[in-house]
Amino acid sequence: MSKKESKKEVEPSEETTSNETAVEASVELTAEEQLTADLVQEKDKFLRLFAEFENYKRRTSKERIELFSTASQDVIKALLPVVDDFDRALLEISKSEATELSKGVALIKNKLTSILEQKGLTLVEVASGDVFNADDHEAITQISAPSDDMKGKIIDVIEKGYKLGDKVIRFPKVVIGN
Repeated sequence: MSKKESKKEVEPSEETTSNETAVEASVELTAEEQLTADLVQEKDKFLRLFAEFENYKRRTSKERIELFSTASQDVIKALLPVVDDFDRALLEISKSEATELSKGVALIKNKLTSILEQKGLTLVEVASGDVFNADDHEAITQISAPSDDMKGKIIDVIEKGYKLGDKVIRFPKVVIGN
């Protein structure tokens, strides 16, 4: 081999080495870029999963609080007719002269209503002459209004309405003027 041939052989091998290094560098950059992209994707998945879990925790805690606040709703609804019966009994007893009986029934009614109020029951205030609102009242019937200013207003309250917390569990039943 002559010197020229050996130089030619050496030169191409140096070029090959530099080309291989450039190819390896581009492969490494691609691998780094791939790893970076994978990392960004995994971070995104983690953040979405974390946010979904936080929303789940918030929703379940809200549902739990709501459940505890209205857990006694069925029992209280079942006791409302008893409260109505006490009101009717007091009305009838007041017509007679049995004052001691009236006091006893009033004491029992007051005790029952105070227990129900401790559990969150409140009376929906409705009076004769209030404006009728279909969202807040249940109209039983319509009668002719005694005067023009009573048209579309509540004439009489047939049954009281009650709320448990912020939720209406029984709408007041009313008679409206026509």
